Parts: sequence; structure tokens; C-alpha cells
Amino acid sequence: MSFKEEGSVEYIEVDGKKVPVVKCEAEITLTNTRTGVEYNSDKEAEDDINNPATDTTSEDIKRTVKIKVAKMPSLGAASNKDDE
Repeated sequence: MSFKEEGSVEYIEVDGKKVPVVKCEAEITLTNTRTGVEYNSDKEAEDDINNPATDTTSEDIKRTVKIKVAKMPSLGAASNKDDE
């Protein structure tokens, strides 16, 4: 079982220029390395860790992340060689 974290593109201003900040979509798999249980969310894993009826610790949780690379917006600036 895995879950997705959605991606986005936001813009910030740096030195008077708009710069894209790209957050890629990611597929997350959380697995208990001792029991083999896969969790559907970070909260589900945290609940297992905090459950006094289990001996699960944070060290037992393995996080695997697959990142879907988004198409990058053009980051280069146009140059005018005639101005040199």
C-alpha cells in the first residue's frame, strides 16, 4: 500500500525575478521492517508507534519514496550576444 503526495509549482521573487519552486509528486510507501505491515499514511504509522499494545518503534518504520519528475519550466535567461 502506498499513498501519494501531490506536486505543485509555485513562484517566488528572488532579486526582482520570478523563480519557480517545483514540488514533485511523490509515491510514499511506509513499511514496518519487523512485521512487514504497510501503512496507508504517516498518521497510521505514528498511531502504531504510539499504540501501547504494540512494540513498534520509529526505528522499525522504513520510508520509500518514488518521485515523479515534473517538466521543468524554462529556467535560462535569454542572452543577447550583440550587446557584448
